[in-house]
Amino acid sequence: MPRPITLFTGQWADLPLARLAPLAKSMGYDGLELACWGDHFDVQAALSDEGYVQAKRALLEEHGLQCVAISNHLVGQAVCDPIDERHRSIVPAHVWQGGDPEGVRQRAAQEIMDTARAARKFGVSVVNGFTGSSIWHSLYAFPPTDQAFWDRGFADFASRWTPILDVFETENVNFALEVHPTEIAFDIATAQRALDALNHHPRFGFNYDPSHLGYQHVDYVRFLHTFRDRIFHAHMKDVWWGHGTGEVGVFGGHTTFGDHRRYWDFRSVGRGDINFEEIIVALGDIGYAGPLSVEWEDSRMDRVHGATESAAFLRRLDFPGSDVAFDAAFAGEEQPGGGEGTPIS
Repeated sequence: MPRPITLFTGQWADLPLARLAPLAKSMGYDGLELACWGDHFDVQAALSDEGYVQAKRALLEEHGLQCVAISNHLVGQAVCDPIDERHRSIVPAHVWQGGDPEGVRQRAAQEIMDTARAARKFGVSVVNGFTGSSIWHSLYAFPPTDQAFWDRGFADFASRWTPILDVFETENVNFALEVHPTEIAFDIATAQRALDALNHHPRFGFNYDPSHLGYQHVDYVRFLHTFRDRIFHAHMKDVWWGHGTGEVGVFGGHTTFGDHRRYWDFRSVGRGDINFEEIIVALGDIGYAGPLSVEWEDSRMDRVHGATESAAFLRRLDFPGSDVAFDAAFAGEEQPGGGEGTPIS
Protein backbone atom coordinates (compact mmCIF):
# COMPACT_ATOMS: atom_id res chain seq x y z
CA MET A 1 0.00 0.00 0.00
CA PRO A 2 1.17 3.56 -0.62
CA ARG A 3 2.14 5.41 2.53
CA PRO A 4 -0.43 7.62 4.30
CA ILE A 5 -0.20 11.33 3.54
CA THR A 6 -0.42 13.35 6.76
CA LEU A 7 -0.20 17.03 7.65
CA PHE A 8 2.03 18.34 10.42
CA THR A 9 -0.13 20.81 12.33
CA GLY A 10 2.64 23.00 13.74
CA GLN A 11 2.20 25.75 11.14
CA TRP A 12 -1.59 25.58 11.61
CA ALA A 13 -1.72 25.95 15.38
CA ASP A 14 -3.61 29.23 15.07
CA LEU A 15 -6.63 27.12 14.02
CA PRO A 16 -8.48 25.05 16.62
CA LEU A 17 -8.18 21.36 15.85
CA ALA A 18 -11.95 21.17 15.44
CA ARG A 19 -11.59 23.51 12.44
CA LEU A 20 -8.34 22.11 11.09
CA ALA A 21 -9.44 18.45 11.03
CA PRO A 22 -12.23 18.84 8.45
CA LEU A 23 -10.07 21.27 6.47
CA ALA A 24 -7.22 18.75 6.34
CA LYS A 25 -9.58 16.04 5.12
CA SER A 26 -10.91 18.34 2.41
CA MET A 27 -7.33 19.11 1.34
CA GLY A 28 -6.71 15.41 0.75
CA TYR A 29 -4.93 14.19 3.88
CA ASP A 30 -5.23 10.78 5.51
CA GLY A 31 -4.18 11.98 8.94
CA LEU A 32 -2.54 14.57 11.12
CA GLU A 33 0.79 14.76 12.93
CA LEU A 34 -0.33 16.70 15.98
CA ALA A 35 1.83 19.51 17.35
CA CYS A 36 2.02 19.90 21.12
CA TRP A 37 1.03 23.55 20.97
CA GLY A 38 -2.10 25.51 20.16
CA ASP A 39 -4.99 23.30 21.18
CA HIS A 40 -3.84 20.40 19.02
CA PHE A 41 -2.25 18.24 21.73
CA ASP A 42 -1.71 19.23 25.36
CA VAL A 43 0.78 16.95 27.08
CA GLN A 44 -0.30 17.71 30.63
CA ALA A 45 -4.01 17.45 29.80
CA ALA A 46 -3.39 14.06 28.22
CA LEU A 47 -1.78 12.86 31.45
CA SER A 48 -4.24 14.39 33.91
CA ASP A 49 -7.63 14.10 32.14
CA GLU A 50 -8.85 10.58 31.50
CA GLY A 51 -11.16 11.72 28.71
CA TYR A 52 -8.70 13.95 26.85
CA VAL A 53 -7.04 11.44 24.54
CA GLN A 54 -10.33 9.69 23.82
CA ALA A 55 -11.86 13.02 22.79
CA LYS A 56 -8.91 13.75 20.49
CA ARG A 57 -9.20 10.34 18.86
CA ALA A 58 -12.95 10.76 18.46
CA LEU A 59 -12.47 14.12 16.74
CA LEU A 60 -9.98 12.67 14.29
CA GLU A 61 -12.10 9.60 13.60
CA GLU A 62 -15.14 11.78 12.98
CA HIS A 63 -13.28 13.23 10.00
CA GLY A 64 -11.67 10.00 8.83
CA LEU A 65 -8.18 10.97 9.99
CA GLN A 66 -5.45 8.94 11.66
CA CYS A 67 -2.55 10.00 13.87
CA VAL A 68 0.63 7.97 14.32
CA ALA A 69 2.98 10.66 15.67
CA ILE A 70 2.94 13.78 17.81
CA SER A 71 5.57 16.50 17.79
CA ASN A 72 7.07 18.65 20.53
CA HIS A 73 9.76 20.59 18.72
CA LEU A 74 9.39 23.79 20.72
CA VAL A 75 9.98 22.37 24.19
CA GLY A 76 12.70 20.04 22.92
CA GLN A 77 14.62 23.07 21.66
CA ALA A 78 15.00 24.31 25.23
CA VAL A 79 16.58 21.12 26.60
CA CYS A 80 20.14 21.92 25.44
CA ASP A 81 20.00 25.53 24.25
CA PRO A 82 21.60 28.53 25.89
CA ILE A 83 18.29 30.08 26.97
CA ASP A 84 17.42 33.66 26.00
CA GLU A 85 14.29 35.79 25.68
CA ARG A 86 13.26 34.08 22.42
CA HIS A 87 12.52 30.82 24.22
CA ARG A 88 9.82 32.43 26.32
CA SER A 89 7.54 32.57 23.28
CA ILE A 90 7.92 28.88 22.40
CA VAL A 91 7.69 27.01 25.71
CA PRO A 92 4.65 26.66 28.00
CA ALA A 93 4.46 28.96 31.01
CA HIS A 94 5.06 26.07 33.41
CA VAL A 95 8.34 25.35 31.61
CA TRP A 96 9.45 28.97 31.43
CA GLN A 97 8.43 30.06 34.97
CA GLY A 98 11.03 32.67 35.95
CA GLY A 99 13.20 32.06 32.91
CA ASP A 100 16.30 30.95 34.82
CA PRO A 101 18.27 29.15 32.07
CA GLU A 102 19.15 25.92 33.84
CA GLY A 103 15.67 25.72 35.36
CA VAL A 104 14.13 26.09 31.90
CA ARG A 105 16.36 23.34 30.55
CA GLN A 106 15.49 20.98 33.40
CA ARG A 107 11.76 21.67 33.16
CA ALA A 108 11.89 21.24 29.37
CA ALA A 109 13.51 17.84 29.87
CA GLN A 110 10.73 16.82 32.24
CA GLU A 111 8.12 17.98 29.72
CA ILE A 112 9.69 15.85 26.98
CA MET A 113 9.64 12.87 29.34
CA ASP A 114 5.97 13.59 29.93
CA THR A 115 5.48 13.80 26.16
CA ALA A 116 6.66 10.18 25.88
CA ARG A 117 4.14 9.19 28.56
CA ALA A 118 1.36 11.14 26.84
CA ALA A 119 2.23 9.60 23.46
CA ARG A 120 1.89 6.10 24.87
CA LYS A 121 -1.44 7.02 26.45
CA PHE A 122 -2.62 8.46 23.13
CA GLY A 123 -1.52 5.33 21.30
CA VAL A 124 1.29 6.67 19.13
CA SER A 125 4.82 5.31 19.04
CA VAL A 126 6.77 8.31 17.70
CA VAL A 127 7.45 11.75 19.13
CA ASN A 128 9.17 14.12 16.71
CA GLY A 129 11.10 17.10 17.92
CA PHE A 130 14.22 19.14 18.42
CA THR A 131 17.03 18.77 20.95
CA GLY A 132 18.57 22.21 21.02
CA SER A 133 22.34 22.57 21.17
CA SER A 134 24.85 24.20 23.49
CA ILE A 135 27.38 24.48 20.64
CA TRP A 136 25.41 25.63 17.59
CA HIS A 137 26.65 29.18 18.12
CA SER A 138 30.18 27.91 17.44
CA LEU A 139 29.28 26.74 13.92
CA TYR A 140 31.74 29.04 12.17
CA ALA A 141 34.57 28.03 14.53
CA PHE A 142 35.76 31.52 15.38
CA PRO A 143 37.07 32.37 17.90
CA PRO A 144 39.22 29.32 17.14
CA THR A 145 37.32 26.21 18.25
CA ASP A 146 38.92 22.84 18.85
CA GLN A 147 37.29 19.43 18.88
CA ALA A 148 37.39 19.34 22.68
CA PHE A 149 34.91 22.24 22.74
CA TRP A 150 32.53 20.38 20.46
CA ASP A 151 33.07 17.14 22.38
CA ARG A 152 31.81 18.90 25.50
CA GLY A 153 28.71 19.96 23.59
CA PHE A 154 27.91 16.42 22.53
CA ALA A 155 28.61 15.22 26.07
CA ASP A 156 26.16 17.82 27.40
CA PHE A 157 23.59 16.61 24.87
CA ALA A 158 24.10 13.00 25.92
CA SER A 159 23.88 13.76 29.64
CA ARG A 160 20.60 15.63 29.19
CA TRP A 161 18.96 13.33 26.66
CA THR A 162 19.94 9.88 27.92
CA PRO A 163 17.58 10.07 30.93
CA ILE A 164 14.85 11.37 28.63
CA LEU A 165 15.38 8.51 26.19
CA ASP A 166 15.31 6.01 29.04
CA VAL A 167 11.74 7.16 29.72
CA PHE A 168 10.98 6.69 26.02
CA GLU A 169 12.31 3.15 26.37
CA THR A 170 10.04 2.51 29.36
CA GLU A 171 7.05 3.81 27.40
CA ASN A 172 7.99 1.93 24.19
CA VAL A 173 8.05 5.18 22.21
CA ASN A 174 10.72 6.47 19.79
CA PHE A 175 12.10 10.00 19.73
CA ALA A 176 12.79 11.30 16.21
CA LEU A 177 15.08 14.32 15.97
CA GLU A 178 14.42 16.56 13.00
CA VAL A 179 17.98 17.10 11.75
CA HIS A 180 18.07 20.86 11.38
CA PRO A 181 20.33 23.86 11.86
CA THR A 182 20.35 24.96 15.54
CA GLU A 183 20.10 21.31 16.69
CA ILE A 184 22.86 19.02 17.94
CA ALA A 185 22.63 17.28 14.54
CA PHE A 186 22.25 19.29 11.35
CA ASP A 187 23.91 17.09 8.69
CA ILE A 188 25.13 13.51 8.23
CA ALA A 189 28.37 13.96 10.17
CA THR A 190 26.71 15.52 13.22
CA ALA A 191 23.83 13.02 13.12
CA GLN A 192 26.39 10.22 13.36
CA ARG A 193 28.18 12.03 16.15
CA ALA A 194 24.92 12.46 18.07
CA LEU A 195 24.20 8.73 17.78
CA ASP A 196 27.69 7.91 18.98
CA ALA A 197 27.38 10.29 21.93
CA LEU A 198 24.24 8.41 23.03
CA ASN A 199 25.91 5.01 22.56
CA HIS A 200 23.29 4.39 19.88
CA HIS A 201 20.38 4.52 22.30
CA PRO A 202 17.63 2.37 20.73
CA ARG A 203 14.98 5.07 21.17
CA PHE A 204 16.87 7.83 19.34
CA GLY A 205 16.43 8.27 15.62
CA PHE A 206 15.43 10.82 13.04
CA ASN A 207 12.47 12.64 11.62
CA TYR A 208 13.75 12.90 8.07
CA ASP A 209 13.30 16.33 6.44
CA PRO A 210 15.18 16.87 3.16
CA SER A 211 14.61 20.63 3.11
CA HIS A 212 17.08 21.29 5.92
CA LEU A 213 19.75 19.24 4.17
CA GLY A 214 19.31 20.38 0.58
CA TYR A 215 20.27 24.04 0.86
CA GLN A 216 23.31 23.03 2.94
CA HIS A 217 24.35 20.82 -0.01
CA VAL A 218 24.14 17.69 2.17
CA ASP A 219 23.19 14.56 0.21
CA TYR A 220 19.64 14.06 1.47
CA VAL A 221 19.21 10.69 -0.26
CA ARG A 222 22.46 9.40 1.22
CA PHE A 223 21.10 10.40 4.64
CA LEU A 224 18.30 7.85 4.24
CA HIS A 225 20.67 5.02 3.34
CA THR A 226 23.16 5.97 6.06
CA PHE A 227 20.54 5.91 8.82
CA ARG A 228 18.12 3.41 7.29
CA ASP A 229 17.36 1.78 10.67
CA ARG A 230 16.87 5.12 12.43
CA ILE A 231 14.31 6.76 10.15
CA PHE A 232 11.34 6.84 12.50
CA HIS A 233 9.26 9.43 10.61
CA ALA A 234 9.46 11.54 7.45
CA HIS A 235 8.58 15.16 6.80
CA MET A 236 7.95 16.24 3.25
CA LYS A 237 9.08 19.84 2.84
CA ASP A 238 10.59 21.54 -0.17
CA VAL A 239 13.20 24.26 -0.50
CA TRP A 240 14.97 26.07 -3.28
CA TRP A 241 18.46 27.52 -3.24
CA GLY A 242 20.59 29.68 -5.52
CA HIS A 243 17.63 31.92 -6.36
CA GLY A 244 18.53 35.12 -4.51
CA THR A 245 20.08 38.36 -5.66
CA GLY A 246 23.61 37.57 -4.56
CA GLU A 247 23.26 39.82 -1.50
CA VAL A 248 22.48 37.02 1.00
CA GLY A 249 24.33 33.74 1.46
CA VAL A 250 23.47 30.38 2.98
CA PHE A 251 23.53 31.85 6.51
CA GLY A 252 20.45 33.96 5.73
CA GLY A 253 21.79 37.46 6.17
CA HIS A 254 19.40 38.17 9.08
CA THR A 255 16.62 38.44 6.50
CA THR A 256 13.04 37.22 6.96
CA PHE A 257 11.66 34.22 5.09
CA GLY A 258 10.13 35.41 1.81
CA ASP A 259 12.68 38.19 1.28
CA HIS A 260 13.55 38.16 -2.43
CA ARG A 261 17.26 38.58 -1.64
CA ARG A 262 17.55 35.22 0.12
CA TYR A 263 19.82 32.54 -1.31
CA TRP A 264 17.37 29.85 -0.10
CA ASP A 265 13.76 29.69 1.02
CA PHE A 266 11.16 27.05 1.77
CA ARG A 267 8.70 26.19 -0.99
CA SER A 268 5.45 24.29 -1.34
CA VAL A 269 6.12 20.61 -1.96
CA GLY A 270 7.02 20.02 -5.62
CA ARG A 271 7.91 23.65 -6.33
CA GLY A 272 11.47 23.67 -5.02
CA ASP A 273 14.73 21.92 -5.81
CA ILE A 274 14.26 18.72 -3.76
CA ASN A 275 13.96 15.60 -5.92
CA PHE A 276 11.06 13.82 -4.25
CA GLU A 277 11.11 11.00 -6.80
CA GLU A 278 14.55 10.00 -5.52
CA ILE A 279 13.33 10.25 -1.93
CA ILE A 280 10.28 8.02 -2.54
CA VAL A 281 12.50 5.41 -4.17
CA ALA A 282 15.02 5.56 -1.32
CA LEU A 283 12.28 5.29 1.32
CA GLY A 284 11.12 2.15 -0.43
CA ASP A 285 14.66 0.81 -0.60
CA ILE A 286 15.13 1.15 3.17
CA GLY A 287 11.70 -0.29 3.94
CA TYR A 288 10.12 2.85 5.39
CA ALA A 289 6.36 2.35 5.53
CA GLY A 290 5.40 5.28 7.76
CA PRO A 291 3.59 8.45 6.78
CA LEU A 292 4.73 11.13 4.39
CA SER A 293 3.96 14.10 6.60
CA VAL A 294 3.73 17.45 4.87
CA GLU A 295 5.32 20.27 6.82
CA TRP A 296 3.97 23.07 4.72
CA GLU A 297 5.97 26.31 4.60
CA ASP A 298 5.97 28.78 1.74
CA SER A 299 5.94 32.48 2.56
CA ARG A 300 4.67 33.44 -0.89
CA MET A 301 1.69 31.12 -1.18
CA ASP A 302 -1.76 30.74 0.38
CA ARG A 303 -1.40 27.82 2.75
CA VAL A 304 -4.66 26.07 1.87
CA HIS A 305 -3.77 26.18 -1.80
CA GLY A 306 -0.24 24.99 -1.03
CA ALA A 307 -1.16 22.21 1.37
CA THR A 308 -3.81 20.93 -1.03
CA GLU A 309 -1.40 20.75 -3.98
CA SER A 310 1.27 19.20 -1.74
CA ALA A 311 -1.00 16.31 -0.76
CA ALA A 312 -1.98 15.73 -4.38
CA PHE A 313 1.65 15.91 -5.53
CA LEU A 314 2.78 13.26 -3.05
CA ARG A 315 -0.18 11.02 -3.76
CA ARG A 316 0.70 11.02 -7.47
CA LEU A 317 4.37 10.39 -6.74
CA ASP A 318 4.18 7.67 -4.09
CA PHE A 319 3.66 4.07 -5.10
CA PRO A 320 3.27 0.68 -3.39
CA GLY A 321 6.31 -1.54 -3.19
CA SER A 322 6.71 -4.64 -5.33
CA ASP A 323 7.07 -8.29 -4.38
CA VAL A 324 7.61 -9.20 -8.04
CA ALA A 325 10.99 -9.59 -9.74
CA PHE A 326 10.08 -8.14 -13.12
CA ASP A 327 12.72 -10.05 -15.04
CA ALA A 328 11.65 -13.43 -13.61
CA ALA A 329 8.73 -13.35 -16.04
CA PHE A 330 11.19 -13.76 -18.91
CA ALA A 331 11.93 -17.26 -17.62
CA GLY A 332 8.25 -18.08 -17.29
CA GLU A 333 8.28 -18.03 -13.48
CA GLU A 334 4.90 -17.47 -11.83
CA GLN A 335 4.94 -14.26 -9.81
CA PRO A 336 3.27 -13.73 -6.39
CA GLY A 337 -0.36 -12.74 -6.78
CA GLY A 338 -0.51 -13.92 -10.39
CA GLY A 339 -0.47 -10.35 -11.70
CA GLU A 340 -1.03 -9.94 -15.40
CA GLY A 341 1.00 -7.41 -17.32
CA THR A 342 1.15 -6.37 -20.92
CA PRO A 343 2.58 -9.12 -23.16
CA ILE A 344 5.97 -8.44 -24.71
CA SER A 345 5.74 -8.41 -28.48
